[in-house]
Amino acid sequence: MLLSPRYGTGSLADVVPSVLSYLGVDSETDRLGLNLHGALRVCVLMIDGLGSEQLAAHPEHAPFLTAHTAAPISAGFPSTTATSLSSLGTGLPPGEHGVVGYSVAIPGHKRLMNSLQWKLQGASSDDLPLELVPERFQPIPTAFERARDAGVDVVHIGPSMQNGSGLTRASLRGAEFRASISLADLAAETTIALEPTGPTLVYAYHGDLDLVGHVRGPDSLASRLHLRHVDLMAESIAARLPEDGALVVVADHGMVQIERRFDYDTIPELRDGVRLLGGEPRMRYLYIRDRSVDDVEATWSELLNGRFTMVRKDDAIERGWFGPTVTSGAYERIGDLLALAEDSSAVIRSQAESTASALNGHHGSLTSAELLVPATVFRPHR
Repeated sequence: MLLSPRYGTGSLADVVPSVLSYLGVDSETDRLGLNLHGALRVCVLMIDGLGSEQLAAHPEHAPFLTAHTAAPISAGFPSTTATSLSSLGTGLPPGEHGVVGYSVAIPGHKRLMNSLQWKLQGASSDDLPLELVPERFQPIPTAFERARDAGVDVVHIGPSMQNGSGLTRASLRGAEFRASISLADLAAETTIALEPTGPTLVYAYHGDLDLVGHVRGPDSLASRLHLRHVDLMAESIAARLPEDGALVVVADHGMVQIERRFDYDTIPELRDGVRLLGGEPRMRYLYIRDRSVDDVEATWSELLNGRFTMVRKDDAIERGWFGPTVTSGAYERIGDLLALAEDSSAVIRSQAESTASALNGHHGSLTSAELLVPATVFRPHR
């Protein structure tokens, strides 16, 4: 069963605006009911790859997060890192910020754009076409910029590769960047960043749970053991919060253990009429070339044995999957036809995407395991 994102009332795009409403940013409102009255120094901790169902299934490995987690919120669509981090950083649904997937077609270019690496596939990241310059691609002021301009100290803590990256420049700009090198270091740097008095927002990012889930699988022992370390890190930050502090823990998506693969590179019929195949294994964008959308949809529906839902671009937009508004730029990047996994299947590319095709865990679709993410709020006892 496919769900819909909860833009405006319970999605990742609503997290930072809700926090900022308590830090004196008059233009923002609490869309989530966070109840952070009196909080002036807030950490938003992003755990990449931690779905709410995964957390609920292993309370013994995450006693701290489990004890403080309320009803889940939703990621956006697709349920993938580049899109989710852009929604968190801008406070906007994907249809407005325009980062509408992991790999998307760009008008006028024959190759897909990789939104995480921020480059055209097969090209150098130093050779960006003008339209892909991050600040032009996503020109709307981010939530971090709005906070900074309102007098809030904003700090971004994460791996050094995020410092000045294309995605950071597009969707997370406006914060002072500080590098972290480990789980413990992330907790320590977050604690230090929350020490100065005055309105402060710390955005802290941890990505290794997602890596373990992709490589070993979200159901693996490795994933469960890493979750325990993540829980200890979150508890370490919470234990050192100032009296006017708060910790908000969220995730960008969940993950599904892959049990069945359909290989686009070895099934010729799947390639008929398809100019480019974008997205990722559990949510594919099909950019149609020389056949009707009807024909391609019928072929894919038959070959995938009903394990994927096929949806046309305008239908997906009408369903509100990208939010209430879709800009012309975002519209052009969305595939003509979308293929969303409903079970534990994936559409892989064994030749063009050999590394990704071998991974045990994937995400991107709108199942509850991928779309629903935790929203943990902790306040120190006063």
